[in-house]
Amino acid sequence: MQTRLLVLLVIGLAALAASCGSSDSAAVAPPQPSPTPPPPAVGLATGPATCISGLAADFNCSGIDLRRRVANADMGGGDGNDIWGWVDPLNNEEYALMGLTTGIAFVNVTDPDNPVVVGTLPTETIETPWRDIKVYQDHAYVIADRAESHGIQVFDLTRLRGVAPPQVFTADVVYDGITSAHNIAINEDTGFLYAVGSNTCAKGLHMVDIRTPDKPMFAGCYSDQHLHDTQCIVYQGPDSDYLGREICFNSAFTNTADNLPIGTHILGIVDVTDKAAAVTVFERDYPDAGYAHQGWITDDHRFFLLGDELDESELGFPTRTLIFDVSDLDAPVFVSAYEAATSSIDHNLYVLGNRVYQANYTSGVRVLEFSDLANSVINEVAFFDTFPAGDSAVFDGTWSVYPYLPSGNIIASDIANGLFILTPR
Repeated sequence: MQTRLLVLLVIGLAALAASCGSSDSAAVAPPQPSPTPPPPAVGLATGPATCISGLAADFNCSGIDLRRRVANADMGGGDGNDIWGWVDPLNNEEYALMGLTTGIAFVNVTDPDNPVVVGTLPTETIETPWRDIKVYQDHAYVIADRAESHGIQVFDLTRLRGVAPPQVFTADVVYDGITSAHNIAINEDTGFLYAVGSNTCAKGLHMVDIRTPDKPMFAGCYSDQHLHDTQCIVYQGPDSDYLGREICFNSAFTNTADNLPIGTHILGIVDVTDKAAAVTVFERDYPDAGYAHQGWITDDHRFFLLGDELDESELGFPTRTLIFDVSDLDAPVFVSAYEAATSSIDHNLYVLGNRVYQANYTSGVRVLEFSDLANSVINEVAFFDTFPAGDSAVFDGTWSVYPYLPSGNIIASDIANGLFILTPR
């Protein structure tokens, strides 16, 4: 494991060094997951398994039960990446939309002990480790990074109803305003999609009008920041200057030297109400930055929680969650960094109520609970480790987690070990 970690660090540092030598700051590459993730452990349990005395079958756990694990091979093959969820409004059936190097798998998880792989949507071009999925009005939007001219696949999820599984589907529409993108976000309140890290807009915000879901239309471009991820909302927080405005909270670094040196890792706040003239509100840097990766705002729009993807592997920190007070959008404040007892790299996190659901690679799904973020009152209350092989700071294990299913079940994607359907207690 130590040898493998060294190899990954060399690969990562070489990629960053090469990109930093470019005259185009927007060309900096995102950290790469392991190019050769280990195969799933032979005989790894599929569940169900109750978490008893810190174990659910083969998996370390606390307060979370395994309902079922679906292997990547049973979902079309390849390695896992992103995940999202969908609930059919006609019958309230719940689905996992599981990203793979080969495409997307649609898994009905309504009965968490007996999930059904309904079908797959293959990649539009070539296989890639990076795929992202979001949902708007019963349509899935799928991007891929470094996959040639992939574009954005648009798929009508109601096509999953009543089919004989497993089906191989094709996209209803492919938006070709971009070829490649690293992530997408959708503001469901406004009907706009934001592709980030794409081949356009200097890897900033490529804005798409999807209010007619199967007719995506280019809406605007914001290029002052190179984005790795974003969350865009209709702001309802305490800053009255921006009440009702559409605001994007960007995990990014600077493309210009207007406020901070080019390449500074930041929480970027941008007003995108006018898609033709998006405006930078503020760029907040933070100490000990490795790579501003992804984050989520609290339900009251007062705090933003950010994950930095390289502060563990390159700077030696334990797993960190960065807390920002954004109650004044013109002057956000870095509050502190919550440090976990693990050494794994943090990846994606999502907030639901007063809980934070994190996908922290080799240490799996972690659940934090907060009561007073202004005073850094936040603690881990549950976890499920999808990757039994260890907790080192490498790019293996849980890629992402989705905690928003009405049933209360959690779905998580593991690079090598597949889809996990989990039930917190």
